[in-house]
Amino acid sequence: MRARPAGAHPRLRGVLTVAGTAGPTGSPRGYDVLVLGEVLVEIHADTALRAAADGTGARISYSGDALNAAAAAAAAGARTALLAVVGDDELSVPLLRRAAGLGVDVSHVRRAPRPNGAYLLCADAEGGREFVYWRSRSAGSTLSPAHTESWRDLLTGTKALITSGITGALSPSAREAVLDAVRTVHAAGGHVTYDPNHRPRLTGRSEARELLARIAPLTGLLKTSCPADALALVDTGDPYAAASRYRALGARAVAVTCGADRLLLDDGGHVSRFPVPADPAPVDATGAGDCFTGTATARLALGDPLARAVAHGVAAASLSVSGRGGTGHVPAFAETAALAATVRPDTERGP
Repeated sequence: MRARPAGAHPRLRGVLTVAGTAGPTGSPRGYDVLVLGEVLVEIHADTALRAAADGTGARISYSGDALNAAAAAAAAGARTALLAVVGDDELSVPLLRRAAGLGVDVSHVRRAPRPNGAYLLCADAEGGREFVYWRSRSAGSTLSPAHTESWRDLLTGTKALITSGITGALSPSAREAVLDAVRTVHAAGGHVTYDPNHRPRLTGRSEARELLARIAPLTGLLKTSCPADALALVDTGDPYAAASRYRALGARAVAVTCGADRLLLDDGGHVSRFPVPADPAPVDATGAGDCFTGTATARLALGDPLARAVAHGVAAASLSVSGRGGTGHVPAFAETAALAATVRPDTERGP
């Protein structure tokens, strides 16, 4: 059988062309934010998963932490491109069309002759969520240093990179790709945002800790959760201690989400507590943390000081929960900025 050329699959070529020309293309140095990671098909069930029966309704959408963060970065005003590997199945076309419709440049997305990863989700307005993932031998898991080498000019020219522990846990080659991309951006003087996003069904604690230890010294912002990530990765359920321990690993600034109502920011000189405004009509918190990460990183890349960028991230995350699924509601920046103006952090001097 003759091998396909390295370009887009015939089913994807039109989508990639449209996305590339409609997005912020041109020089590789034109991007404010690159997002390296996984995109997923999202299947949102109408009932609790344990109660799912023959005939249970479901809704298809598109998500994954990389797509969620990229969509938020684009909405926050950043010229944003997605660096990912998608499958060559029929769902790749609407997946990439959705990403392009969210303002993300997908012209650099690669393909693999495998299916896209997917997950089944049930969520409620109170924040309860259940997930079942299908990732084994997915297209996203084929991410490798060969891909990051092909994106070298993009990585050396970007202002900021977002990636995560989920991406690094997809496969050994994906782990090496994450390390390569982070080192490349850092060496070129760019900003790196990293979310450990520990998933015990995807990777063990020791592997996640080892990857964290290698990446933390290269990050400008490390975003994490407490107690979930913090207990697994730095042995504490206290957000102040968690921030301190992440900074001891070398992270320049650490943002710790502490439940639905507050976020802690430790930049080494100050520790600030940011209240998270309550969304008046919450539907689903899926992707809220990714929305924070994408928004805050975009605003840093566009020149906002750290505290202001974090306030924008907090506001965007709060607004995002009014939509269903990871990209169900990506707030426009005008909406985010208006809410961010009401966020008043409580700041104290750090240790």
